[in-house]
This record gives sequence, structure tokens and C-alpha cells, in this order.
Amino acid sequence: MHTETIVALSSGALPSGVAVIRASGAKARALLESVCGDLPEPRRASLRTFRDGDGAVIDRGIALFFDGPKTVTGEDVAEFHLHGGRAVVAAFLSAATRIEGVRSAEAGEFTRRAFENGRIDLTEAEGLADLLSAETEAQRRAAVSQAGGALRHVYEGWMERLTRARAMVEASFDFADEGDVGEDADAGVRQAVDRLIGDMKTHLASAARGEILRTGFKVAIVGAPNAGKSSLLNALAEREAAIVTDIPGTTRDVISVTLDLGGYPVILSDTAGIRETKDKVEEIGVAKARAAMRESDLVLALEDPADAPGPISRFFSLMSMVKHPLGPMGLALPGQEDEEEARPTRAILTVRTKIDEVEGSPDDHRARAIEKGGYDFVTSVKTGEGLADLTRRIADLAREAAGDPTETIPLRQRQRELIADAMRILESYRDEPEAPAEVAAETLRRASTRLGALTGQVGVEDLLDVIFSEFCIGK
Repeated sequence: MHTETIVALSSGALPSGVAVIRASGAKARALLESVCGDLPEPRRASLRTFRDGDGAVIDRGIALFFDGPKTVTGEDVAEFHLHGGRAVVAAFLSAATRIEGVRSAEAGEFTRRAFENGRIDLTEAEGLADLLSAETEAQRRAAVSQAGGALRHVYEGWMERLTRARAMVEASFDFADEGDVGEDADAGVRQAVDRLIGDMKTHLASAARGEILRTGFKVAIVGAPNAGKSSLLNALAEREAAIVTDIPGTTRDVISVTLDLGGYPVILSDTAGIRETKDKVEEIGVAKARAAMRESDLVLALEDPADAPGPISRFFSLMSMVKHPLGPMGLALPGQEDEEEARPTRAILTVRTKIDEVEGSPDDHRARAIEKGGYDFVTSVKTGEGLADLTRRIADLAREAAGDPTETIPLRQRQRELIADAMRILESYRDEPEAPAEVAAETLRRASTRLGALTGQVGVEDLLDVIFSEFCIGK
């Protein structure tokens, strides 16, 4: 149990209409009595005048007291709702921290106390952190699901199943002289472990979707110099994010912007024009373009009317210049199948740009370009032609890649690594049926330790500072 009581502003940035100050710890009662004059009735809002240690009035507002342990932190909690002026909040916090045993809270300390007091587990704490940083509707829904205990229920279910398996193995020690009983128990345990491995594999298979939900659907815009990559980025972002000139090679670095498309986070990356060059700086830009493509979920391959017709042949030519293994629909280019494994979720859209620069009717040319050239989209950033359709298609692909945000999937790398570790340990148990019972029991114990780390039951002390540092002060 903590000996110090912590206090901090828990509402938004100042100034604001109302400020909410929260305190947690054994001195929460004393703090209420000091600034309010008495202790309000528990769990009932009370109008009070707040005073400092000298009796001077700070403000007038609402005071609440929540007696532990059935509180957000598991401790006594006090809340003060006052006017959101900077001077008002500063005066209140100064008066609060003058009380012995009361100090300002550190970032994430309220949530950490909730974890340490068993009010939430580590996956729920991570869900709260994701909720605070959520920028799109899909991210919010995924975070709410995890903060509400969706992952906790899955992982605790796995732990219960593994605990029963361990109990059966260890109980078999008592029946070592009764071969039939021991063999029957061993067969049952191995069947249970095999089913658990299957469930973990299915869960882990959704990890890519979790990564997209948390960090964004990555889109690399590629093409030759002056293909209109930067102009397209600016048009889709609806702001001047990248410099646009007629000089080939203007873009040397990767420029990224994050958009909210249909509630899903989408990261658009403008890349350097791909061509053979002896310019050292431009070579670095081409290398970064290759890296952006390799890490992307979607590639927009651009070609302007000045280039030779036929996006597929042009795209293969562009990719071969950087020896990138990506081909149409995520396949490897000819002769490059063994270079590296293509990302399975990656897609490609070919885009004919600058349609406004082509003579003739835009509608007629658009139809001919799509029909004869094989382009997925024909666009013009000057007239807006094709941009709405392209944006909708990107949003659809992002939604398909991320899936249902309320589905129970591992959102963090820590979770995915622990699941993979536990699964490998369980597979080693399954694949060694002749191992002595003592060795089998130890193997299952190691797997149990990995699963326990998922929810924070065991072995996470070194991670707590990292995880709770993601929270703001007052949360």
C-alpha cells in the first residue's frame, strides 16, 4: 500500500470551463477536510467552498469522496470540480500539496495504482493508454474494447486451461506406479495443450490487423520523378504537406501525413522519384522509397501522360530499378521471388495522373486509359477528377485490412511476442511426448509464466515504467 497521497489536474488543458482535480491515497479524507472544512457524504456530490491552509477562499465548486477499495485506484479518492482558470487550479494544487503526505502525481500514476491494487490488469491499462492517444473512430472502439477487459478475458481463459493441464501433469506424479492412470492423464493433457495452441495461433494470426489499428494503414506513393506524387499527397491531405515544383527530384526524403479515412488511420507517404541516378543524395531518397514500399500495406504506383503507356510494364520497370520484390497484387517480380517475402496484406493500385494535360474530352480519355491502359484510377489534382473515388478505395482497403475494431485481437508488440513465446514453449511440450513428467511440468510452468506476463500477473516490473509513462499526468 502506498503511503503518499497523490493529486493532479485530471481534466483537459487550461483555461477551461471546469477543471477536475483528483486525489488518491490515505490522505484523501484529510485533504477534503482541509480544503472543504468537513468530509462530504461518500459518493454524493456536494457544493463546497475551497480554502487554503490560511483560510483564504480559493474557489467554490463540487467536492466528492469515494471510499476505497471500490474506487478507480482501489484507494480513497477525492475529486474537486472547480473553475478552470490557471490561477484557480494553481492555488488549489498549492494548498493540497502543503498538506503532509500529499504530493503531485507523476504521469500515469493513478492508472498504475489501479493496476497495482488489482482494479485493472496490464492489458486494460494498455487499452486506456491507447484510448488516450486514439485519433480515429476505429482506434477509439478498439481501445474501449481492450480497456473494458476483452483481452483480459481471453488470456485469463488460456491461463485457466493451462493451469488445469499443469495440475493433471503434477498429479500424475502421485500415480507413477499406476501406468494406465498416468498414461490417460498424459493423453488428456496433450490434447488440451494442442487445442490451446490452435486457439493461440488463430489469435496471433490477427496480429497484423492490430498493428494497422494502432499505428495506421501505410500507403506508399511511388513513381518516376514528376509523376505527380507530391501533388497527389497534398490533394488527398487537403493541405500543402509537400513541396511541389517542375524540377525532377524535388522530393528527396519520405514525407508522411496521417489521415482519418472512414474512421481508420491512414498514413500517406510521398517518396522520391524512382530512377537511375548517380546523385548520392537522390540515391538515399530512392533507398528510402524502397523501404517505404516494403513497409507499406498499399502502394499507389503513379504514371503521368508524358510516360510511355501501360502501367504494368512501367511499374515493373520502376520496381526493378530498386530491386524491390513487390509485383502486382503483392507477388514477387520475375527473378526476385527469393529476395524476401512480400507482405501478404499489401495491395497495389495503378494511377494515371495529370489527366487534365491530355488533349480531348477528359471523360473519353479517362475511359480509354482505364480500358486500354489497365489503370485502376485516372486523376487530376487541378480538376479533382478521380480523387474522391481513389480516396474511397483507400478507405475501403484500410477497413478491410484492419477488420472489426471491436474484435479481440492483440494490439501491441509486447502482447504478440509473449503469445508467440508461450506458443513455442507449448509446442516443445507437445513435440516431446517421451519427456519425463518432471520436465513436462517445468515446460508447462514456463509457458504459464509467459501467459501470466500478458495480464501483468508475473514478471513485468521492468515494463511498468515504460507502459505507464504513456499516460498524461492526472490519469
